[in-house]
Amino acid sequence: MAALGIAMGGGNWFSALVLGVTLLKCLLIPTYHSTDFEVHRNWLAITHSLPISQWYYEATSEWTLDYPPFFGWFEYALSHVAKHFDQEMLNVHNLNYASANTLLFQRFSVIFTDALFVYAVHECCKCIDGKKGGKELTEKPKFILSVLLLWNFGLLIVDHIHFQYNGFLFGLMLLSIARLFQKRHMEGAFLFAVLLHFKHIYLYVAPAYGIYLLRSYCFTANKPDGSIRWNSFSFIRLISLGLIVFLVSALSLGPFLALNQLPQVFSRLFPFKRGLCHAYWAPNFWALYNTLDKVLSVIGLDDKWLGSAVPTHSPSLSDSLGHPHLYSDCHIGPRGFLRCLILCALSSFMFGWHVHEKAILLAVLPMSLLSVGKAGDASIFLILTTAGHYSLFPLLFTAPELPIKILLMLLFTIYSIYSLKTLFRKEKPLFNWMETFYLLGLGPLEVFCEFVFPFTSWKLTYSFIPLLLTSVYCAVGITYAWFRLYVSVLTDPSAGKTKKQ
Repeated sequence: MAALGIAMGGGNWFSALVLGVTLLKCLLIPTYHSTDFEVHRNWLAITHSLPISQWYYEATSEWTLDYPPFFGWFEYALSHVAKHFDQEMLNVHNLNYASANTLLFQRFSVIFTDALFVYAVHECCKCIDGKKGGKELTEKPKFILSVLLLWNFGLLIVDHIHFQYNGFLFGLMLLSIARLFQKRHMEGAFLFAVLLHFKHIYLYVAPAYGIYLLRSYCFTANKPDGSIRWNSFSFIRLISLGLIVFLVSALSLGPFLALNQLPQVFSRLFPFKRGLCHAYWAPNFWALYNTLDKVLSVIGLDDKWLGSAVPTHSPSLSDSLGHPHLYSDCHIGPRGFLRCLILCALSSFMFGWHVHEKAILLAVLPMSLLSVGKAGDASIFLILTTAGHYSLFPLLFTAPELPIKILLMLLFTIYSIYSLKTLFRKEKPLFNWMETFYLLGLGPLEVFCEFVFPFTSWKLTYSFIPLLLTSVYCAVGITYAWFRLYVSVLTDPSAGKTKKQ
């Protein structure tokens, strides 16, 4: 804390925030880790010890490689460092191997690769209006945004306790967004293309990128009223964007095309044989649907009201709901693009196929950038983030992590609400009575799930109840935030002006 104080006093506040969160990540090294720890260890072993032709066929472990090829190469690069820690972790047959050196290597690999996320946050801070707020440093939008991103509760527990590499991946996405704000369109397009070949979940936001780049880069001039000058379309720029996508895709998928393995790769990337919902229901539309369906079946209305509405797949549904007026909103610049990106991400979370609860971060992190711009966006951000972060609690179900997750979420939530209320103190309150009541309701829900239910007779017979309550309660808040964001896109004055033009 003394080091942080010195850094803050010396004006190097960003470095102080980075140092503080890095120390916290180091303190979390001994905590619980999920099966994702073994997933990534197995991927290290696969990519290190097997030829590329076997990467997407190897099935000794149930945790087969199911990310795009760039992530495979990422694991391959890490494996050449890992062998200096413990060679045995790179043995494909060493299932569930977790030596002390393996633990240290994998934990530190996440911390080290977070450097890209730190750089991306720094670049994003350059893209927002730094003149708002009070005279104090802690009231400046750039400071608040840095804390909201660097110290994001969800990212901390998912990456540094549960175990994943989301910081590195979100670093690519945020850096891509920053480059588009800076009108460095080719760099932004390149970074996003690379990101897609690291993790294909980011396909959900590809429509926002495609339409924004078409409108803001391929059309080179506007009329005096701001509408498109159609004859300004540049085929050279369109071809250059297409060339970026083609070359990145060729580098990623080319070797597997040459091996005639693309169908096998795609079968791993898109396993539609999995069910509509994950084992723990993500807090989205389908959680509410399933609950209502169960209630109706109990009262004798099974298959009469909802049965015919069960989808065989839902990508088209999430696409159609996620991209309303996408063109017109992307017309109004980078901020409109960002709003549409978040709407795409959140709509896909709401209606997507086999969605994991962790996918809420795809909307929460970019929404942080909007939250320091307008009071309305700050309100949506706080509801979305609080409900979304609480929905991650079941990921950490072990007793030692209980006080950690409660304390970290309380600190992050209190800071978020206080800092944004201070930033927009001259405007109307960020919450109405209903929103305040909903957010406060998370407290009693946590008390019941963690401290009351385990001591009831229902624990053995109805052990799923805490998960069900958490999923459904958070789904209500996230659905409400999605609806408000959706309405804001359709009713924003600048968007309305664009449509009229």
